[in-house]
Amino acid sequence: MFKRPLVAALGTALLLGSRLSHAATHAADAPPPAPPGAELLQPQTSMTDGSVTVAGHRIDYRAVAGTLIVHGKGDHELDPTVSMFYVAYFKKGAQPSHRPVTFIYNGGPGSSSMWLHMGAFGPRRVVTANDSHTEAAPYSLVNNDSSLLDVTDVVFIDAPGTGFSRLVDAHTDPVKHEAALAELKKTVYSVDGDGQAFAQFITQFLSRYSRWNSPKYLFGESYGTTRSAVLANLLENQENVDLNGVILLSQILNFDNNIDDPEFNPGVDLPYVLALPTYAATAWYHHKLPQQPADLETFLRQVQAYAVGPYNTALMQGAALSAADRQAVAEQLHQYIGLPVDYLLKADLRVNGGMFTHELLASSEASTGRLDTRFQGPSTDPLAKQADYDPQSSAISSAYVSLFNDYVRQTLKFGQGETYRLFGDIPRWDMDHRQPGTHEAMQLTTNVMPDLAMAMKTNPNLKVMLNGGYYDLATPYFAAQFEMSHLPIQAELQKNISYHWYPSGHMVYANTEALKQLHDNVVQFIDQTDGQNRR
Repeated sequence: MFKRPLVAALGTALLLGSRLSHAATHAADAPPPAPPGAELLQPQTSMTDGSVTVAGHRIDYRAVAGTLIVHGKGDHELDPTVSMFYVAYFKKGAQPSHRPVTFIYNGGPGSSSMWLHMGAFGPRRVVTANDSHTEAAPYSLVNNDSSLLDVTDVVFIDAPGTGFSRLVDAHTDPVKHEAALAELKKTVYSVDGDGQAFAQFITQFLSRYSRWNSPKYLFGESYGTTRSAVLANLLENQENVDLNGVILLSQILNFDNNIDDPEFNPGVDLPYVLALPTYAATAWYHHKLPQQPADLETFLRQVQAYAVGPYNTALMQGAALSAADRQAVAEQLHQYIGLPVDYLLKADLRVNGGMFTHELLASSEASTGRLDTRFQGPSTDPLAKQADYDPQSSAISSAYVSLFNDYVRQTLKFGQGETYRLFGDIPRWDMDHRQPGTHEAMQLTTNVMPDLAMAMKTNPNLKVMLNGGYYDLATPYFAAQFEMSHLPIQAELQKNISYHWYPSGHMVYANTEALKQLHDNVVQFIDQTDGQNRR
């Protein structure tokens, strides 16, 4: 509390005496000041109606844009909480207990769900160029004939701190308020805290909208697949929620397989092996191979065999690899991924993702995308070792951001005067993770393969659908396939996993034809797993 100087205070008291006493009496009766963000402590809802046409059939829906309050540490009114924003689309006239519901989110960690909402499965879709920079505004928002509303209700969820989701604390004292928020960030901005928040959100949602008996699906992209593995285990084994299916797009479960910076984890050469087919696909797409194969998929099967065979064997030898063998491997890599033999030798046969995107098109002073290597853009520094920006992200992000900000306010009637955060303001994301059956984080890098395995073991009917793009260098498709084939599950449960690859990148839906394929594959997956196929 701030105090005035004593002399001034006494003087004022002598002059105003009775008036001060009268004011103090009324001050005691005045309500306490509202806590920061007090309006966020209660769920908010905005309902609108609309329609979408899918495969020539009109689907009328009710859209609900709103928030649910989760992640309080107890029942006390001062416990910090998270207000999680969502947009749900419910098909009108459907029987809720028979209608599937799919919970959809992006990754990051720390990304909003805007990308999947506006690019893949919402009723409206952003139009962007297929593999080049989209022209500046005005952008186009069109009917999405690949919306999943033909087969399931959909719920797009913004992770804590992203989109309109907010961390909220009810303390009015500034010091206590900041301390409480700092502690909440440590909890929520973590692998396990994030999973718990989503688990709480989903169980609340099922109660609020009477969907406990509906067929239930998770759909996560990128880090959202990491979240889905954790979340599936939490729902199955803590909340007693049996899922019908888990749909994974651009998967990463074991971060030891990350191709971004494997040089900082020496002795672990697997990322180079698993990224090789994506390098090959990229070189094929940009016509940078010494001999251009006619068919991509046939070519990739050949590269995959080489990657896990001779290439992996060579890397395993380390410094013991002979000069002749090193030369032979470099020459073969040149045939498969297009980089010069001398460069490959200088790189010790190990090229990380940033090096590859910078070097493949170096002769034209251009770099390929990371999220989608079909894209290319001018290199900011032709002499750099690695690319320092992503041409794909630069090419399409403005269209998504602009149109969603307009759509959510004008059509969904939510967020007037508020800032939609594309990415959360996250000082640090805690990647420590306690796997099922352990009492502490056991590994140096996050690996949630045991979580998905546990969910599949405790619910042996759970089906998993894996989707990925050939041109995704953020989460290479061959790494995702490797992870699935190494899940610690019985051979019989491997039959519950299906695989689908597309001629696109990380955001498979950025390619319109690939989006249609993705939609049809997801529809088929839900049709086969929603129990009695009643919608």
